[in-house]
Amino acid sequence: MNTDSIDPKAVFDGSRVALARAVTVLENDRPGADELHAALAPRRGRAHVVGITGAPGAGKSTLISALLRELRARARSVAVLAIDPSSPISGGALLGDRVRMGEPGEDESVFIRSVSSRGHLGGLSRSAGRIIDLFDAAGFDVVIVETVGTGQSEVEIGRFADTNVVVCPPGLGDEVQAIKAGILEIADVLVVNKADLPLAARTARDLETAPGLRHRAGWTVPVLSTVATGGKGIAALVDALDRHAQVGGIGRRLLEAPAAPSDGGAPATDDELFERVQRWRAAGKGVALATVVRTWGSSPRAEGSHLAVEEGGGFVGSVSGGCVEGAVIAEALGVIAQGTPKLLEFGVSDQQAWDVGLACGGKVQVYVERIG
Repeated sequence: MNTDSIDPKAVFDGSRVALARAVTVLENDRPGADELHAALAPRRGRAHVVGITGAPGAGKSTLISALLRELRARARSVAVLAIDPSSPISGGALLGDRVRMGEPGEDESVFIRSVSSRGHLGGLSRSAGRIIDLFDAAGFDVVIVETVGTGQSEVEIGRFADTNVVVCPPGLGDEVQAIKAGILEIADVLVVNKADLPLAARTARDLETAPGLRHRAGWTVPVLSTVATGGKGIAALVDALDRHAQVGGIGRRLLEAPAAPSDGGAPATDDELFERVQRWRAAGKGVALATVVRTWGSSPRAEGSHLAVEEGGGFVGSVSGGCVEGAVIAEALGVIAQGTPKLLEFGVSDQQAWDVGLACGGKVQVYVERIG
């Protein structure tokens, strides 16, 4: 078996050198990457995968550093996958999250790896799923994934994490409504970090009353306050993560095949999409179908393109190439809950799209309806 001279057994036995090299093989899709990933399959599904997402400046890396200390105090081994944004010019990234996490990374039971998003939308990198599988198979109790931190379209982590933590800075105010159009709806736990700053209490109250939070049997999304630099609220956050794992389970990403790309790559065919929809419905899940009904300008998806969304936040297909996918998914979750179809319209000029780094300009109308 060619795994670029990496023995999977060395990874399973705890070799940090083998683990680091295995991440490189998977990240860069080197020869043997597929074989290496296949060798991981029998050992997956043991780790609790925690996604940490939120706006830039919310203190995600500092919060993760505090989480590492608390988890190690509870004798748990932890791997961290930190996704850094890549330069649109050079394609490189600073990969500075490991530096910001500091001292916990020196612990032998902690492994931190930063990788570049390489332009992949959705807050992750193309290799993220495979690297998560690697850390899981290597025997870590908890795998923490820190997303890029780009805003409302950052919903892809919902496909991989067992528990999604959305971190918000104080002083959001009316911006809570903007967040509602994207990542807020994937939250299993909401955290107001930097809670020692003014307006933190108000932000927590705004989040507690924000419409659209997901509620499932046995779980209501908690809003927690933390001061990561001083460790305040971190133990309560770990307790909440543990409670959610008990309610929602772990290894959820392994229950289905990965969703089709939503970042401008080839979307799912209609046959693939409707096959997934049938599986979701057979499992008793609520499903919504979003369909592009009209486009103007440079929208990258043709009229008739589909995006299917299930009640847990899983999705397949594409209606925009990534630029409004998060907002459509959020609206689809509302349609599933309420049963009322919606006609959505999104518009942005090519110049605005360039300024904010979106994948499309023009306008698009999307019809969203519940199926079944």
